Amino acid sequence: MKVIAINGSPRVEKGYTALILNSFSHGMMDAGSEVELFYARRLKVKPCTCGEMYCWYKKAGECCIKDDMQLLYPQLRKADILVLATPVYIPLPGEMQNFINRLCPLIEPFLETREGRTRARFRKQVKIRKIVLVSTGGWWEKANFETVVYITEELAKGASVEFAGAVLRPHAFLMKEKGKLTKDGEAVLNAVKRAGYELIKEGRVNKETLKAISRPLISEEELRRRYNKALS
Repeated sequence: MKVIAINGSPRVEKGYTALILNSFSHGMMDAGSEVELFYARRLKVKPCTCGEMYCWYKKAGECCIKDDMQLLYPQLRKADILVLATPVYIPLPGEMQNFINRLCPLIEPFLETREGRTRARFRKQVKIRKIVLVSTGGWWEKANFETVVYITEELAKGASVEFAGAVLRPHAFLMKEKGKLTKDGEAVLNAVKRAGYELIKEGRVNKETLKAISRPLISEEELRRRYNKALS
């Protein structure tokens, strides 16, 4: 099984998104999958500017913008699973949003109505059957991820593939203290690695595993106190 993972964090390999994604990737590889990682920040991916839907109606499946997406399209067509990894911004880092928009050439403009919504599907040459979200945030509550989860789930539904779940780590910065992983941080990464393994072996991640990944590390009141103290 081939997995393409896109890390959309502007901090690339130094961020908490990379910390979580690396453990998730190791779990998938332990389960026998091939994982190829790309950093959106290091790719030259321009915003979609072809408002006339060139890739749908003029040259089907071809993007009119010649940049690094031309290198990614063949890899994406061969992938079984697409993993989107991103920190929560407002709502996404710009490079990650550009990447998502530029997936349009992979989608066939054959429209259907399912569950009251207009949907399309990936082209026949595209093997992707599952899309997974890996996301980190600085705020305490999981509700802070709702917009990012919705975007990813809608992308999967719009392409008629399975949204295979969201690996979420709120207040991720508390996984480290003075630059080193805490015991809680190690436990979270172990659960993340298990999640990657479960995704490949079982097709989905166990709910208890997801709970272990996103469990609170301190109280909401204590987190707010720390934030507000830093600003005072």
